[in-house]
Amino acid sequence: MLKKFRSSFSVAGTDEAGRGCLAGPVTAAAVLLPRNFRYALLNDSKKTSLKNRNILKIEIERRAVCFGVSHVFMDEIDEINILNASILAMHRAIEKLSKCPEHILVDGNRFKPYKNVSHDCIIKGDGKYLSIAAASILAKTHRDAYMEKIHEEFPMYNWKQNKGYPTLEHRAAIKEFGITKYHRKSFRLLPEQLELDFNSKY
Repeated sequence: MLKKFRSSFSVAGTDEAGRGCLAGPVTAAAVLLPRNFRYALLNDSKKTSLKNRNILKIEIERRAVCFGVSHVFMDEIDEINILNASILAMHRAIEKLSKCPEHILVDGNRFKPYKNVSHDCIIKGDGKYLSIAAASILAKTHRDAYMEKIHEEFPMYNWKQNKGYPTLEHRAAIKEFGITKYHRKSFRLLPEQLELDFNSKY
């Protein structure tokens, strides 16, 4: 059962989506919930149906004290690596909060201090704390919406379905059509990575 982080401080949860993808941004959200927030459907985004995620997105954005969402795109991921890009996305999401939190709950085990705000890293925190679960929902839904949008530009990769993750279908499309401006060149896109044409017309 998800719980609130018991503190007299204002606490924001943060999480990211898309870290393991071959294409598209890594997206993070930060959410500061009201102290009395309760919603039965709220859970880790990976355990929540598409229908319920979309319901939750509306409810979280309507009822949160404040929230922020940020994308870090492919060129920056390739330049600083995916771990640093994930942390940067979380920092940028926190920066967008209209109220600076006094404490931050981070999903996972790696983070860099944000300004002078204290933080805790919580492994599998999106299944433990409401604010992290809320951030996971917003990160996932905002990133999915971005991938569905760019799917229209390159439908052969079927990003509206696989969202850029390394499915067999996605890798087969990379092998057939090459890469696009949305692919992460620093990632192992195919087993025969060295043979991949980075001068793709896309």
